[in-house]
Amino acid sequence: MSRLRVHNFTISLDGFGTGEGQAPGAPFGHAGERLHDWMFATRYWHEMGGGGGGSAGADNAFATMHGHGIGAEIMGAGKFGPPGWQDDPGYKGAWGADPPFRTPVFVITHRPRPSIEMEGGTTFHFLDASPAQALDKAREAAGGQDVRLGGGPSVIRDFLREGLVDHLHVVQIPILLGRGVRLWDGLESLEEAYDIEAVSTPSGVTHLTFTAKSR
Repeated sequence: MSRLRVHNFTISLDGFGTGEGQAPGAPFGHAGERLHDWMFATRYWHEMGGGGGGSAGADNAFATMHGHGIGAEIMGAGKFGPPGWQDDPGYKGAWGADPPFRTPVFVITHRPRPSIEMEGGTTFHFLDASPAQALDKAREAAGGQDVRLGGGPSVIRDFLREGLVDHLHVVQIPILLGRGVRLWDGLESLEEAYDIEAVSTPSGVTHLTFTAKSR
């Protein structure tokens, strides 16, 4: 069976995966882009934008694992767009006409709408479904490849709570946000279900990888 994977999900030292006050033009609220400065410095990110340069160390190695073997993605309504996007029938996501996913993407929302086919192979499907139901749909679409769980923090927490995540890569960065949406709330003793490794890099971040124990 294909695995459910999380990659490059970044949190602050106090555990917030997004800031407070999400809005058009501010998808991470008051956190701005600080959560992802570590990734913007990597060669992976530079090449994604069609440029050169960038770091080629451990941060880059972790970042590049994001897309290998992925056949579908799941995300929450808050990642697809800012609060209120459901009221705009013409809204097609925050990534323009050619989103970077290149796979079917399943958006979990209480207000589903018809699927949207974009350029580059991305098709957004909208589901009012439980985590297990959404994963079944995504696995079917992935054609034997793995499914990536893209976030945000509330959605990842829901899937972790149901024991559905096989691989979790969390990047902890040295900032304090103080407010927003936390990843770890309500997940006491999560470590009992995973083998955990930590790698700290010269950029000041710590990569935490959680690999599910045999089920």
